[in-house]
Amino acid sequence: MINIEIDSESGFCFGVTTAINKAEEKLAQEKTLYCLGDIVHNGMECDRLREMGLVTINHHDLERLSNVKVMLRAHGEPPQTYALAQRQNIEIVDTTCPVVLQLQKRIKKQFDTNPNAQIVIFGKSGHAEVLGLVGQTNNKAIVVENINDVQKLDFNNDIYLYSQTTKSLDEFHHIIDYIQSHIAEGATFKSFDTICRQVANRISHIAAFARKHDLILFVSGGKSSNGKVLFDECKRVNPNAYQIECPQQVDLKWLNNIKSVGICGATSTPKWLMEDCRKYILDNTTQLSDE
Repeated sequence: MINIEIDSESGFCFGVTTAINKAEEKLAQEKTLYCLGDIVHNGMECDRLREMGLVTINHHDLERLSNVKVMLRAHGEPPQTYALAQRQNIEIVDTTCPVVLQLQKRIKKQFDTNPNAQIVIFGKSGHAEVLGLVGQTNNKAIVVENINDVQKLDFNNDIYLYSQTTKSLDEFHHIIDYIQSHIAEGATFKSFDTICRQVANRISHIAAFARKHDLILFVSGGKSSNGKVLFDECKRVNPNAYQIECPQQVDLKWLNNIKSVGICGATSTPKWLMEDCRKYILDNTTQLSDE
């Protein structure tokens, strides 16, 4: 009999939970609610909410809408989105994560104080949260994805470094070290640790969890930024780790000679999906043993 444990610390973070709850609350009151972008980077959860009446739109769709309700997800949006909504009489249901909202305000204040400085954001180019952060600077902020991008900065000019909330702390500190060792005398460099601790604290926990089991199934959507960080940590401590998006992606061959399976996921992974993966394994291994 295979022992299967679902990680108690995996699943929706506070910001995602708030957004999902608000969507369900609004959909209980009306048949249709628009959401600007996927409400969460998990296809299975998006499908569930779509069946309830949540309609996912993009920014081009938003330009053609008026007199409707549109939800802004936890990732946040740039100021231009709010301005557009106001012009077109769109009611905003704002579920921007409080951590992201606070970061947006900090970056905007810094930009307004010193618009000629380099505001640098360590994050994934094109990511919804990063677009919202860059928007606070009239799109002048510089996005760096890795240490190679940092080398392109002007070290003779002031640098103010922030981070996307779901990035790796270790990588962020490497970037800080590099800038500190290259910044010119007389130029100002300040870094601000803006990584969400709900994500950062999961890294050490998930590493300990991954070590406990023969096989790790990491359940996460391919678009999830923190999912990539957390899965990489699982894989680092346990090479027998696989990332899946749904139960049907479990290869039963992975279970050969396995005594314990750990199921975990990203801050965008619903608990019910991890439970479905557990049930899929139990149903199929019981069926195989009966044959």
